[in-house]
Amino acid sequence: MSSTAGGGSTQTGPANDVADRLGLSQGMVVQELGWDSDTDDELRVAVEDAIDADMVDGDYGNVVDAVLLWWREEDGDLVDGLVDALTDLVGGGSIWLLTPKVGRPNSVDASVVAEAAPIAGLSQTTTATVSKDWAATRLVAPKTPA
Repeated sequence: MSSTAGGGSTQTGPANDVADRLGLSQGMVVQELGWDSDTDDELRVAVEDAIDADMVDGDYGNVVDAVLLWWREEDGDLVDGLVDALTDLVGGGSIWLLTPKVGRPNSVDASVVAEAAPIAGLSQTTTATVSKDWAATRLVAPKTPA
């Protein structure tokens, strides 16, 4: 049985399923930006369990394999937030933009993400339901020739 990361699913499944859908695994360094009291603690624990380490914050100062960026409509300019999230990201890494689901307070319209991503130099690849209140959008930088 296989599962696909689809935007229409409402499944939250076991915690490890969420980390698997995000492509996070043991040994990865994951940076968390935009944490606040409204973030999903169960999702955060699932990520830390999957990578077998604590997530690092914006002061980490070294390269990271992935970034979890919690973003709400009230957080300001998404382009600026995405550019900041690229600071420590290793080439080929992903930014998982976590936004409140449609209909929740401070949800971010999909058109805002679609417009902001290319301005920040990113491509939108996948959308996944990751919790009752949060959706995730995977953003990647185009690969550069070696």
